[in-house]
Amino acid sequence: MLNHHGFDLWSGSYDTTVKQAEANNQYPFAGYTQLMNALYGTVMHAAPAKVLDLGFGTALLTAKLYDAGNPITGLDFSAEMLKIAAAKMPDATLLQWDFTHGLPPVLMGQRFDFIVSTYALHHLTDAAKPGFAAALLDMLSPQGAILIGDVAFPTREALTACKAASGDAWDESEHYFVFSELQDALSHQAKLIFHAFSFCSAIIEIRKP
Repeated sequence: MLNHHGFDLWSGSYDTTVKQAEANNQYPFAGYTQLMNALYGTVMHAAPAKVLDLGFGTALLTAKLYDAGNPITGLDFSAEMLKIAAAKMPDATLLQWDFTHGLPPVLMGQRFDFIVSTYALHHLTDAAKPGFAAALLDMLSPQGAILIGDVAFPTREALTACKAASGDAWDESEHYFVFSELQDALSHQAKLIFHAFSFCSAIIEIRKP
């Protein structure tokens, strides 16, 4: 169950573009702080928890989880992001890897209490998302959860409406999550819950049935 009683940790930690979009309730970052706080709070509710972060970037989320005593493994395709994250988390296991090519073999057989990703997995195509999520399910501990915080919509119609309202601001290069479609694809092997934080942001929680 997602813990919505998170911690107000992000007010000084993200750039002006994100702050302005959130303050004005605009795509793509409306609801950003609440989403990040909920992710943090959910993991900390089960701490210490073994965490895999996919596309950790500058480790905004994972560095806080690391500092709170959670063992961290992370993937990011950027060597520069890896350097920044390694300085914040010297004992974490950080791998340079592009998850659009799947998961690195070194992770096979490992189990995690939480697999998290924030504003990264929209780089996967819609066709690739179900198979990727299914592979992650095999890496969860029995009570574990996948927590995807991203631009996400309950239905294709909601995505289309947001795209129309966003005009030139819409990023055509990104493939945003449509919950109903992912749920249909994974319904036989997973339990999915959609936690909305704004008209364009949500955490998709995926667990083994």
